[in-house]
Amino acid sequence: MTEFAAHFPSPLGPLVATADDHAVTGLWFEDQPGSPPAPDGPPTPVLRHLGDWLEAYFAGANPPVTLPLAPRGTPFREAVWQLLRAIPYGATTTYGALARELARPGRMSARAVGGAVGHNPISLVIPCHRVIGAHGALTGYGGGLDRKTALLQLEGAL
Repeated sequence: MTEFAAHFPSPLGPLVATADDHAVTGLWFEDQPGSPPAPDGPPTPVLRHLGDWLEAYFAGANPPVTLPLAPRGTPFREAVWQLLRAIPYGATTTYGALARELARPGRMSARAVGGAVGHNPISLVIPCHRVIGAHGALTGYGGGLDRKTALLQLEGAL
């Protein structure tokens, strides 16, 4: 399967995205740990759609996520990422709340959920920045806490 890449400007620093023929597979800030050194490829329809989404998002809109997404991870990580997609724009949740949701009816570690959140390969669109620590603490974000704060402010969540 061929993977394509594109770079996008943002008010919080340049972004790099990857996609296959059908879906977005990754989105990171260029200086974020785990960001691939990806040269720009041909502008695919999926990446153009992502660029439009990012432009609307950073303009302060709440664009619907109609992008096809294909994050790759373990079944556990993918289950956590699915929960992240359900966090509404302008809202936050905690690692503990996600753990309780995922564990029904059993128990789940907030730390395990935090590890899966931290490995989210499609930041912003799969909104891991909306997950905060207990008692409202801003913790953990691969793009840095300054960016997490700015994203939550953009969405009116702080």
